[in-house]
Amino acid sequence: MDVDLDLVLSLAAIVVLLFLSGFFSGSETALTAASSGRMHALAREGNRRASMVNAIREEKDKMIGGLLLGNNLVNILASALATSVLIRLFGEAGVVYATLVMTLMVLIFAEVLPKTYALHHADKMAMVIAPVIRIVISIFSPVTQLVSIIVRAVLKLFGADISIVNVGDHVQVLRGMIEMHQGPHQEIRMQRAMLRSILDLADVDAGEIMVHRKNLSTIDASAPMETIVRQVLESPYTRIPVWQNDPDNIIGVIHARHLLCCLQDAGGNAAKLEIEQILAEPWFIPDSTTLFDQLQEFRRRREHFALVVDEYGALMGIVTLEDILEEIVGEIDDEYDRRVPGVRRQANGTYLVDGTVTIRDLRREYEWRLPDEDYSTLAGLILYETQRIPDAGQSFTFHGFRFDIVKRQRNQITLIRVIPPATQDQEKG
Repeated sequence: MDVDLDLVLSLAAIVVLLFLSGFFSGSETALTAASSGRMHALAREGNRRASMVNAIREEKDKMIGGLLLGNNLVNILASALATSVLIRLFGEAGVVYATLVMTLMVLIFAEVLPKTYALHHADKMAMVIAPVIRIVISIFSPVTQLVSIIVRAVLKLFGADISIVNVGDHVQVLRGMIEMHQGPHQEIRMQRAMLRSILDLADVDAGEIMVHRKNLSTIDASAPMETIVRQVLESPYTRIPVWQNDPDNIIGVIHARHLLCCLQDAGGNAAKLEIEQILAEPWFIPDSTTLFDQLQEFRRRREHFALVVDEYGALMGIVTLEDILEEIVGEIDDEYDRRVPGVRRQANGTYLVDGTVTIRDLRREYEWRLPDEDYSTLAGLILYETQRIPDAGQSFTFHGFRFDIVKRQRNQITLIRVIPPATQDQEKG
């Protein structure tokens, strides 16, 4: 009777220990797999358990050490008890039976099952177990600290810097999470493109998105004031650069609102106005200024308009606050815009693209994987890859895309037919 009771107690103890092993295994998976963003958001909303999860994960050494110590303790004790029971029942062969049985039991009930559940319910489980895990970590803290000291000392002997383990490229992690934001709806693709663009602001220069000087609407300061007023009123833009003697010599900027105020003060008589009284000081920025820095400067100076110059001080174009916002949200059109679409999709799946369309716009709109490190426009990509100015009718294949030169004016590629990889596969099929 005593033997039977001992056997029952031992088996019950093994079951409890396997449960604890599963708890420790599942807890480790839940705490490491729980969404950092969601935990921080919940913590800001006042969720105490989410705050507890964040606090536990801030001390990863203690968390992992405590969980592994607890897991190993219960696993070893469970195996020892199982070996004792099976030796009593089967003699020396019980060692083999114990090894096989406990390996199978630990694998299924203490590892695979709890970790699978934890992976699918990581956030919820992490918040449920956080109070218990905090107590476990506190109890095992002296041992885990000793283990941590020994580990660091051993790693130091081999020249390994353990601090490197905690260093990560958070931007790359964020980019990876953005790419995981998948879905069949158009708005999902737009959200993904906007998030990518926000991260790219620090890597894109003003010279890549500016309105080129040849496309600028400017005013000659020597023109009669009646002509200047008419040009401003007929222009779709609220800010217009003014030049003197040479189109590259920008002496100021006219703001339409300020001009109207001055015109009202003059009783509507444009002849009474002087060009100097309606000009605002021009703001010049280098073409290498990043969009992130320029956005901060726009906010700091409360300006919306800047003139872009190269390293020699020559005018290259203009960049506005709207240009930067369009890099994030896409093209912003209003009732005064005269934007001609630069991309026209054909019925056969090909695209007719103006040479001046930027690679960034194509990547954002169609998610085409085209590089833009050494150029900004589609024409620039073709010139860079071919190392010459191609003739109309020539075709090239780069980065999986086929490019047919449709039109060329002098030395400028003006129209290209782009055939994406998917369309090429359909044609071959």
